[in-house]
Amino acid sequence: MLSDIEIARAATLKPITEIAGRLNIPDESVLSYGHTIAKLDGNYLNSLSSKPKGKLILVSAITPTPAGEGKTTTTVGLGDAFNRIGKKAVICLREPSLGPCFGVKGGAAGGGYAQVVPMERINLHFTGDFHAITSAHDLLAAMIDNHVHWGNAPVMDRNSITFRRVIDMNDRMLRNMVIGLGGKANGYPREAGFDISVASEVMAILCLASDLKDLRSRLEKIIIGEDNDHSPVAAAKIKAAGAMTALLKDALQPNLVQTLEGNPALIHGGPFANIAHGCNSLIATKAALHLGDIAITEAGFGADLGAEKFFDIKCRQADLEPDAVVLVATIRALKMHGGVALADLKSENIAAIETGFANLARHAENLAKFGVKVVVAINRFHSDTEAELDKLQDLCSTIGLDSAVCTHFTDGGAGAEDLARKLSALLDAPKEDSFRLLYPDEMPLWQKIETIAKEIYRAGEVIPQGAVLKKLKSFEEQGFGNLPVCIAKTQSSFSADPKAKNTPTGHSFPIREVRLNAGAGFIVAISGNVMTMPGLPRHPAAENIDINDDNEIVGLA
Repeated sequence: MLSDIEIARAATLKPITEIAGRLNIPDESVLSYGHTIAKLDGNYLNSLSSKPKGKLILVSAITPTPAGEGKTTTTVGLGDAFNRIGKKAVICLREPSLGPCFGVKGGAAGGGYAQVVPMERINLHFTGDFHAITSAHDLLAAMIDNHVHWGNAPVMDRNSITFRRVIDMNDRMLRNMVIGLGGKANGYPREAGFDISVASEVMAILCLASDLKDLRSRLEKIIIGEDNDHSPVAAAKIKAAGAMTALLKDALQPNLVQTLEGNPALIHGGPFANIAHGCNSLIATKAALHLGDIAITEAGFGADLGAEKFFDIKCRQADLEPDAVVLVATIRALKMHGGVALADLKSENIAAIETGFANLARHAENLAKFGVKVVVAINRFHSDTEAELDKLQDLCSTIGLDSAVCTHFTDGGAGAEDLARKLSALLDAPKEDSFRLLYPDEMPLWQKIETIAKEIYRAGEVIPQGAVLKKLKSFEEQGFGNLPVCIAKTQSSFSADPKAKNTPTGHSFPIREVRLNAGAGFIVAISGNVMTMPGLPRHPAAENIDINDDNEIVGLA
């Protein structure tokens, strides 16, 4: 069996101008990065706003397990399937981060015969967007400490600086540190630390900005600390936004690539959903809605994280309304939620599926709270038996969910045609319900956190730790009380405990820290032991990545 990278390398890619031509994008608006990658000119994309909009499909998933769910693979396969049945579909994905590529998860370009290509370039460096985001973020960090070093006005309280540095790599040694050692010429000593770039507020801003002007305005609003009177200081005060915008000018333009079957895919931005808001860029999503009949996008990890944030943050800010949600599930993952060990997943186990189905049912119940229609995509693995697949489809039917068994990993778009036809019928039918958000803008910040934790995570109590309530009150007094909330928590459970599988209920949900992302337009609430700077495992994926005798990259999954 060929590996993902071998399948991708064997493909014959079309010139990117041909892919753009299928979307009627003029040549002068296609900014090529070689023959198979391009950026799309922002001025051209702005001109699309007067054109009709297509339908919007969100792809989400059950709670992830080590068995794998295949959300990106399903997104790609579904896009190929829609194009096979005569629909003009455009895929919207997030860009991969180097952290998981070299860590545990591997690449994020899909898998098998449902991939976006060129896979190696997409996973490693791509068009440099993440490097630009990292540089812009760290430019601001450098200008903050330089501002303090020279005592420029407004004079800042150096102990109040909240803006950390970032790097797009898993490095636990950088989480907490003392910087500025070595005497006055080298700065001033203070505690600091790094987050991974995908948790950067600059990443979130780029993904939520509507255009270059909006990007600059949002960068100016980043709160970096306080002055000596304990008033918040924004990035505008140290005149950093202009230079940051210059660094991000090209990065703001979405990237166009293709699937293995030659269908268009926009890949742009990449905040994680366990520590950030988990959605690709707003610019790419809106472009896809105007360029095709159907835009298919994904939100990270399970629906409790990615989908909730897609709705309550991205849709709220951009006035988007999804037309349908695909909930990806696998027999393997449901058996794990049903108590089966990873090593035993190949054995048929109907009882474990019945137990683990509670996880799928809860995600579907949560999605219904937003007024969206759900179709279950059963991403088939070779070890799944017919009896197991029939049982899962029967279980979906008992709670009113339509489902489709998908084999896009092995069969490409042909393996997701049933799913595409069922979604097409749903999109053509009158809406039975209207889209709604989980909470109103005017709800107090702590109550918003409690609402998400109790309504989506099914917590029994939400526990503020340390100065959380004091900080939230301060945010409200500063005029940020109307912002939505982005909860950073483990992706492996509905709860804050990654070991609590299936459907934990009535648990305690701790909030240990809150951060103000004024430029991005949301409050981050950090729960449990989740880290905004991940670490590498005992044997990271980087150990297997190399260059062979033909100067080709090998080992990239």
